[in-house]
Amino acid sequence: QYPFGRRLPCDIYWHGVSFHDNNIFSGQVNKFPGMTEMVRKVTLSRAVRTMQDLFPLEYNFYPRSWILPEELPLFVEEVRMMKDSDPSWKPTFIVKPDGGCQGDGIYLIKDPSDIRQTGSIHSRPAVVQEYICKPLLVDKLKFDIRLYVLLKSLEPLEIYIAKDGLSRFCTEPYQEPTLKNLHQVFMHLTNYSLNIHSGNFIHSDSVNTGSKRTFSSILCRLSSRGADVKKLWSDIISLVIKTIIALTPELKVYYQSDIPAGKPGPTCFQILGFDILLMKNLKPMLLEVNANPSMRIEHEQELSPGVFENVPSPVDEEVKVAVIRDTLRLMDPQNKKRKDIQKNIESRKIKVNIRYNYFTSYRCQTSEHVSEANKDLLDIGPADSPEHETTRTLEPELPSLCLKQVFPKYAKQFNYLRLVDRVAALFIRFLGVKGTTKLGPTGFRTFIRNCKLSNSNFSMACVDILYIDITRRRNGMGIDHKESGMCLQAFVEAFFCLAQKKYKSLPLHQQVTSLIDFCEYQLAVLDEKRRAVCHAD
Repeated sequence: QYPFGRRLPCDIYWHGVSFHDNNIFSGQVNKFPGMTEMVRKVTLSRAVRTMQDLFPLEYNFYPRSWILPEELPLFVEEVRMMKDSDPSWKPTFIVKPDGGCQGDGIYLIKDPSDIRQTGSIHSRPAVVQEYICKPLLVDKLKFDIRLYVLLKSLEPLEIYIAKDGLSRFCTEPYQEPTLKNLHQVFMHLTNYSLNIHSGNFIHSDSVNTGSKRTFSSILCRLSSRGADVKKLWSDIISLVIKTIIALTPELKVYYQSDIPAGKPGPTCFQILGFDILLMKNLKPMLLEVNANPSMRIEHEQELSPGVFENVPSPVDEEVKVAVIRDTLRLMDPQNKKRKDIQKNIESRKIKVNIRYNYFTSYRCQTSEHVSEANKDLLDIGPADSPEHETTRTLEPELPSLCLKQVFPKYAKQFNYLRLVDRVAALFIRFLGVKGTTKLGPTGFRTFIRNCKLSNSNFSMACVDILYIDITRRRNGMGIDHKESGMCLQAFVEAFFCLAQKKYKSLPLHQQVTSLIDFCEYQLAVLDEKRRAVCHAD
C-alpha cells in the first residue's frame, strides 16, 4: 500500500475509490475516470432513459423512474393520470437518494404526496421508481443478485461477466407492500448492510444456505424446478451489455478529458457490481450499478456487547477471490508478451512443417535437421514430438477463468444500439479544448456549420437559441456546475431535436440514425478536402 502515492512506475494500480486517488501517468488503473459519477442513481437513470427513448422494448429491464426534485410535478401528474385511467391500480414507489449507498435513505411510498418534503431534497437529489411488487421468492424471502462485471476496455469495448455471483436475502418473509408493512426494511430491502443488523440474519458456512448464498446455488434450485436457466443467463447478459452501452458515451467524454488521445497516459479497467432483481416470471430487472463493490471476504461477528471480530465468509471468498484473481490475469501486461511469443512460435512451427513436407522425399537426410530445428524453435523437451500441437504452458497452473467474455463476443447482436456512442464521437470532435467535458457556443455553431445543418428554416440565430435554451435548462437541473457550457446529455437532447426537425416521418431511432449518417458523411467530405489542400501545399 502507498497511501501517499508511489514514484516508481507500476504495471497495475489498484485504487480504492476513484481514478483520481493518485496521479498516474502510465500502466493500468482499476478505475475509469467518471465511472463513480456515471453510476449514481440520477445519472444512470438519465442514461438509461435516453436509450429507452430510442429503444423502449430493448431497455424495459429498468423500472420507470422520475428524477427529483425537477420531475416531481411530472411524477405527480403522471401518477394521477394513470390512476384516473385505471382506478384499480394500487402502485408502490421506492425513493432512492442520488448518492446513497448500503440502503441509506431509501423508503417506500404509496402516493406522491408521501415524498418527504424536506429542504434536503434540493441539496440531495433522488430517484423515485415503480417498486417491483412481484419478485421471485426463495424460502418465502425476497433476494437480489450481485453480479461482478469487468469492463476491460472502452475502446474497443470489452466486457466480461463472472460466472457466479452472490444472492443476498431479506430476513423477513415477503408480503406485497401495504400501508402497514411499507416501513419493514428487512422485508422489502435486500441490502446486505441493512439485513446484517437483523436478528434473523444467518451467517452460513455453506454456499447453499443462509442470508447470503452463491447465485449458482439459486440457479441449481431453479433448474431442479424446471426453469429455463439458460434463457435466464442470456437475459442477464443482455441486460449487462445494454446497460454498459448506455454508460459508455459519457464515459468516453470523461476519458478523453483525463487521458487525451495521442498523449502518454494510463489505460483503465474496472470491476462493477450489478444489482439485479428477478421477477416472479424470471425476468431480470436492473436495480443499480455499483462502481466500488465491496470485495471483503469476511464479516464482523459480535462476540459480546460492543466486541467484534472478523470471521471468514466462505460464500464471499468463493466468488470474490476468483473475480479479482482472474481480473489480474486478464489485465496482466505479460499476457500480451506471452501471446506474441505464442504467435511467433506457431508461425515458426508452421514454417518448419512446410520445410518438413517439402523435403519428405529426402527423409533420411532431413529428418535429423527438422527434429533439431523444432527443438530450437519450440523449446520442447526430449519426450515431446515435433508434430505435437500443444506448446509448453507459459504460466503456472491456475483454475479456468471465472470471467466470461460477452462483448465483443456478442457484438453483432448489440452494435445497432450504439447510436449515442456515435453522437458522443461528434460531441468530442467539436469540444476543441482538450481536457474539457463541455461544449461552448462556438463549438456548437461549428458543429452545425460543418455538418451543414442550418438552412433558411433553421438559421444560426435559431441554433444559438437552441443552445441557450437546452444548456440553461440542464444547468438549472444542478448537473455539474464545475464548468460552463453544454454537457453531453444536453448535446444529445439537441441532436435528437435536430433529427426530429430534419426527418419528421420516421421513428426516433431512425431519425437519429439518419442524422448521424448525414453528419458523418459531411465531416468525411470535409476531412477529404482538408487532406487534399495539405497535399497540394
